[in-house]
Amino acid sequence: MMYDENKIIPMIIIFVALVTFPLWYNLGKAAPKPDPKIDTPVIQALQNKQCIEPKAAMKTTHMKILDEWRNDVVRGDYSRQMTTADGRVFEKSLQNGCMKCHSNKTKFCDQCHNYMEVKPFCWDCHIAPKETN
Repeated sequence: MMYDENKIIPMIIIFVALVTFPLWYNLGKAAPKPDPKIDTPVIQALQNKQCIEPKAAMKTTHMKILDEWRNDVVRGDYSRQMTTADGRVFEKSLQNGCMKCHSNKTKFCDQCHNYMEVKPFCWDCHIAPKETN
């Protein structure tokens, strides 16, 4: 026979309920999938709305591209121009390249980074752009 079982068993049940509360409270609730907005004035004015790489590639490799650009410009051959396979030329620059078109940081960058819980270190060195509507 367990000593004071009429007190211990209810306390165990309460403890398990409190510890597992966040799990079952949020069951079935998922964060909404991000929908980055590319409706900036610069992008809308472009005849061919295409980035340096296709959309699928940019979703997965944009940070690698930015790291390569940083290494080229700051630590490497100091080249500031990037030519795509189809001959388009872009400046290797976060602020003068990427953010020139994607000027809506909160609706474009932050939305996905927050969803993925990623804290990019871009703005440790760069000045965050002023939002344009």
